[in-house]
Amino acid sequence: MTLYMDIHHDLDATEEDLARAHLSDLEAQDKYGVKYLKYWFDPKRRTVCCLVDGPNKEACDAVHREAHGLVADKIIEVESNVLQAFFGSDEPSELGAAVFNDGSIDGGFRTILFTDIVDSTSLTQRLGDTGAMEVLRLHDQIVRRELSARHGTEIKHTGDGIMASFASASNALNCAKAIQKALVSHSQKNPEREVRVRIGLSAGEPVGEARDLFGAAVQLARRVCDYADPERILVSNVVRELCIGKDFAFQDRGAAELKGFAEPVRVFEVDWH
Repeated sequence: MTLYMDIHHDLDATEEDLARAHLSDLEAQDKYGVKYLKYWFDPKRRTVCCLVDGPNKEACDAVHREAHGLVADKIIEVESNVLQAFFGSDEPSELGAAVFNDGSIDGGFRTILFTDIVDSTSLTQRLGDTGAMEVLRLHDQIVRRELSARHGTEIKHTGDGIMASFASASNALNCAKAIQKALVSHSQKNPEREVRVRIGLSAGEPVGEARDLFGAAVQLARRVCDYADPERILVSNVVRELCIGKDFAFQDRGAAELKGFAEPVRVFEVDWH
């Protein structure tokens, strides 16, 4: 059996409609050797993502087709450990919907954050292996502390930074601001152990054009981070839109030519001072 996630776009449905559809999937699934586990529903974007364990994509589609006719627009194979990193392992509601701890519906949309230590290679030349590792540990400690304080989840360590995800874009931005403040404060007090980072953020749905979970959002967040100057926070337009009306100051940095993207991407700098 293989774990899959599918996505349905432009669904005109209510929570009750989806609960009934999920129950219909459960009634039809045994015939195809499939097990539908839970689903994420975003009413604003009119998207639904289903998590399913099955022998192949065709069997998963067959259940949807027989149960209610709502065949997915896209389906990808996912790894359990990666899925858990982005979404956690919380049990779904009694009706099969993915929910947060407070019982509210989880739409599956995530904001991705990358940190990157500036000139990490030269740190070793300047401080030696031991000194460079001390700087890296300090970075990790501060980033992980702020992730914990703002409900972020570390996805992986990149060697000279950390990739994390958030269910809330505002939490992600507040985390980024706190990281920069803490690191700059440390550097001012300890210039011999200065730690400078760039931070980039983007956001998206689980199943996009890429074949990996949150592939497009992850790639864009990484490239936005690479584009940022030291001690700066840059975000894609989607993150800015998610935070409109909230207490953040954005400065338009124009359209950026980013590696791997055919068209220029509009980026914004976040004031963290």
